[in-house]
Amino acid sequence: MSNTETRKTIVLTGASRGIGHATVKRFSREGWRVITCSRQAFSEDCPWPQGAEDHIRVDLTDPEDVGQAVSEIRHRLQALGGRLEALVNNAGISPKMPEGGRMNSIDTPMHVWRDVFQVNFFAPIMLARGLFKELAAAGGSIVNVTSIAGTRVHPFAGTAYATSKAALGSLTREMAADFGPHGIRVNAIAPGEIDTAILSPGTDKIVETIPLRRLGETAEVADIIYFLCSPQASYVSGSEIHINGGQHV
Repeated sequence: MSNTETRKTIVLTGASRGIGHATVKRFSREGWRVITCSRQAFSEDCPWPQGAEDHIRVDLTDPEDVGQAVSEIRHRLQALGGRLEALVNNAGISPKMPEGGRMNSIDTPMHVWRDVFQVNFFAPIMLARGLFKELAAAGGSIVNVTSIAGTRVHPFAGTAYATSKAALGSLTREMAADFGPHGIRVNAIAPGEIDTAILSPGTDKIVETIPLRRLGETAEVADIIYFLCSPQASYVSGSEIHINGGQHV
């Protein structure tokens, strides 16, 4: 059997920056084939092998586009025997007010609510259902990326974002119960303040209240995602792991 046939495959949304970018590098370093999904075109600066060939440009706010992406992913997986070892639903949007302020439950326009829930909540279940056969064939793992904002009011994350992440956390438990009998594990990670290219003003004040007194690194989050998709987590399902330096306590 060739290396191509034995190589494990992950599908990852929101791969163009931050946690997603670090996750691609982590899995690629371990020899996985990484199929990335993003609204951005593939960047030639990205270092992983076959990145351009394994990138799918998709607008997760458009359900029809998500459906087309599922068809394209399934087509690409046929060459690997129709198996998918991991699906990581990392993409998420958190709109701000024109001045960058928090969008609360009173002022957030309804079309914003719909777009946020489509990307943060509906797209993950659409992808998981669409790729169910391939995940079951591999005894695969699903990781949903939620947020600390899903369990507490956050000074920067808007209401639509927070409630969509809370819903995704609940969906993770439901999926673990439904997908588990088919050999598919489903877990979530809930990052707190992670050092990415875009940090909200005032983040430094939050860091002062975090027990570890620092921001998290994207690589630290990627390590947990990799763990959940590895054999070391073979009996872990239905969990939501906090990655926030103790911020939730």
